[in-house]
Amino acid sequence: MPPSPDSRTDDEVLAATDVAGLLRHGLTQDAFRTALFGDGAVAAAVTLDRLGVLPRSLAFLAGIVRAGGLGYAAELPEPLPSPEPAALLREWLGGAAPAAATPEAEERAARWLEAVAEIIALRRATRR
Repeated sequence: MPPSPDSRTDDEVLAATDVAGLLRHGLTQDAFRTALFGDGAVAAAVTLDRLGVLPRSLAFLAGIVRAGGLGYAAELPEPLPSPEPAALLREWLGGAAPAAATPEAEERAARWLEAVAEIIALRRATRR
């Protein structure tokens, strides 16, 4: 039986968020944008932080999105240095790439990656 909502931590609740869906819809639809940059960014940060992703890796990937586009970044064999988070991020970006093939959506994707990187950095700074 799954734990009751009262016994789960905020991290556990956020880690269960459909980041791929929020990214897919939030990059192109105004109604989902706040959720993408709010709960979606925090959920992605919690998930990627648990997998050991460094903030600078996401910031670097944001630059790749700006230079080559979201589709290009999603097709990179190693968008992140470690296999498990790289596969997860490829899934997230790949799901959003077809719908987000405009310069505005790709810029939002880059900004979102930077926001996730900042949240990871803040989480780590507060744990020290």
